[in-house]
Amino acid sequence: MHYTGTIWRPPYEAYSLLIQVTAGCTHHSCKFCTLYEDLPFKFKLSPFSEIEQDLAEASKYYHKVPRIFFTGANPFVLNTEKLKALAKMVKEYYPKYETIGCFARITDITPKTVEELRELRALGYDGITIGVETGDDEMLAFMNKGFQSKDTIEQCKKLEAANISYNFFYLTGISGAGRAEIGAKETAKVFNQLHPRIIESSMLTIYKNSELYEEIQKGNWREESEIEKLIELKILIENLKITTRIVTDGASNLIQVRGNLPKDKEKLMKHLQYQISNVDESVLREYRVNLRHL
Repeated sequence: MHYTGTIWRPPYEAYSLLIQVTAGCTHHSCKFCTLYEDLPFKFKLSPFSEIEQDLAEASKYYHKVPRIFFTGANPFVLNTEKLKALAKMVKEYYPKYETIGCFARITDITPKTVEELRELRALGYDGITIGVETGDDEMLAFMNKGFQSKDTIEQCKKLEAANISYNFFYLTGISGAGRAEIGAKETAKVFNQLHPRIIESSMLTIYKNSELYEEIQKGNWREESEIEKLIELKILIENLKITTRIVTDGASNLIQVRGNLPKDKEKLMKHLQYQISNVDESVLREYRVNLRHL
């Protein structure tokens, strides 16, 4: 199998067949991100010959695979024709596959028409995971995400029109010290206009090789305390009015939260409030500073 660097996939894709389609990120400019620093290049598309070799190899060991997850920061950046060709390649080796997922940036959806997205849905593309991070436009700009909340709304509505389901990554702590409530409420305003199937919340962890660390040293941004991050997550859940699943499965999360909204809202808020009222900031901080890798 051709894998380059650390292979990232959402926790809920644990049972999917992982096929490398791209490596690295086309944007590679978010100030907080260090996920692809181990690569000697910014972004690379795998040769289709390698992808086919991997599918052929996998098919020798896994005969029935309902879901394939294309790895890389944003394989959905590929144009519609390339994505269609990849789906047809999957079908050659897994005739009974059901769906194909991958990571995507909001900007990957922009050039695709709703009709093109419908064609991709017909070929099985579904459950796309998008790192929207926040609905706080000021912080989206500061962190150089490359899009604003209005773009998230517009492009996700296109996915909905094409019947492509999607999941969000939310980055608790991205708004910075003193802005937790603002960030959570602004995010809820955005999410409440959409229908993410899963909201996977991760907590911001800052590494010294990130551009954000440099901004902190310059006094341009301050990190939220660990308890403030928990308060932010509680405020987000409190203000969400949609039907979705919210989870905190990644290693960056100090407290595990799993539930379905709106059914489990009160239970989740009660759990978070208990943690906020009883945990020791120094204990939480020790975990954060000793977290060597996400």
